[in-house]
Amino acid sequence: MRPIRLRDFIEDRGGCLYAVSAYDNNERVGCILRYVPDPEGERRDPAGRRYRKYDFSEAFAWIREHKPDYLDAVHRVPREDVVRVYKPEEEIGNVAARDPRVARLLSHFDLPAGSFGCTGSLLCGLENAASDIDLVVYGDAWFTAQRQLRRLVETGVIPPMSTAMWRKVYEKRAPEIPFDAFVLHEQRKWNRGEFEGTYFDLLYTRSYADLDALPTGAGKVIGRATIEATVTDASLSFDSPAVYAVDQDEISRVLSFTHTYAGQALAGEVIEARGVVEEHDDELWLIVGTTREARGEYIISKTLLENAGY
Repeated sequence: MRPIRLRDFIEDRGGCLYAVSAYDNNERVGCILRYVPDPEGERRDPAGRRYRKYDFSEAFAWIREHKPDYLDAVHRVPREDVVRVYKPEEEIGNVAARDPRVARLLSHFDLPAGSFGCTGSLLCGLENAASDIDLVVYGDAWFTAQRQLRRLVETGVIPPMSTAMWRKVYEKRAPEIPFDAFVLHEQRKWNRGEFEGTYFDLLYTRSYADLDALPTGAGKVIGRATIEATVTDASLSFDSPAVYAVDQDEISRVLSFTHTYAGQALAGEVIEARGVVEEHDDELWLIVGTTREARGEYIISKTLLENAGY
């Protein structure tokens, strides 16, 4: 079996479904609980099994009560407890056949077979009419999809996101930056859109050949800091965590564990970032998104804001 990777889903022996949130999954899969079997649950899969969807805080509370041995910075499920792996690239045919919205959206993209799929509720067959479409694209194919989305919007095949949808995204993310600055950063990312009234994401995940691109695990916390730095490498800025190599006196990398600040700056741009400083071997990294809400933490491109007259 191919390695378990970010944005796969797994099922444990009790039928609980988890979103994989890490790449280091050899012994214990790093993930977040999303769906728990429940006869009264509001979600039902194609086989008729009912589930309850758990948000972030509810998931940690449930794991703390029922599976305390899984509790970590994320949930860590032992490989021997995994009974099924849902892989977006393998299930995309079933998803598109079941959901005409997905099929119509995918018809506008031209991507290599096996390089894309759907994650989230659609991957597990637990979507409802209000579900977003979480497209995941792997490795270099993601950048192809990004370019294609831009062209599709600019040529009118896919409409631009409405102000109402931007406001909805902003309120959901609740970032530490003003709405106008948020939209300015987001509009050049081309990693989200609106199709037939449905919100969709283009989510990046590394190819199987590149799963060990960055060391994982928390470092020693040094303190909090706000820095200004020049980005020297943003090639993994859409990954999870998003990674920015920077030129700065003390900090060598800025990492974001919240999707809000993925793709936030380009190489060569000056950023301002606030977060927690961690020591990793002989390097110091600034970590943004140390809590679910990332309160008091952010990344902005000062270059982008200044060029726009802010």
